[in-house]
Amino acid sequence: QVQLVESGGGLVQAGGSLRLSCAASGRTFSRYVMGWFRQPAGKEREFVAAIRWSGGTTYYADSVKGRFTISRDNTKNTVYLQMNSLKPEDTAVYYCAAHYWPYARDPPTLGPEYAWWGQGTQVTISS
Repeated sequence: QVQLVESGGGLVQAGGSLRLSCAASGRTFSRYVMGWFRQPAGKEREFVAAIRWSGGTTYYADSVKGRFTISRDNTKNTVYLQMNSLKPEDTAVYYCAAHYWPYARDPPTLGPEYAWWGQGTQVTISS
């Protein structure tokens, strides 16, 4: 059973930074892709970033490119999302997700394609 536990959310002012963590357990994740998604209040869940556990190739939504960085620590089985230059429109519940993806083509960016999810962590950016 895959378990994903997010942490690191909070309230920061616009222009500030936060680092989210996702502790993963229950599998060997070498053939998985790990994703971060977010869901603003009253809106659809959207893709933020993803990383291949093996090799570390990263993928980003256009809205966060240059501001957010996804990374992983194999020794801790943890995925991070470093968020800089935060904007009020980044306010959302952020979710970590995992998907078995042993393929060379780019991983999915649609939430329903990811099999496992964390409980989410609230990120609020004040203007």
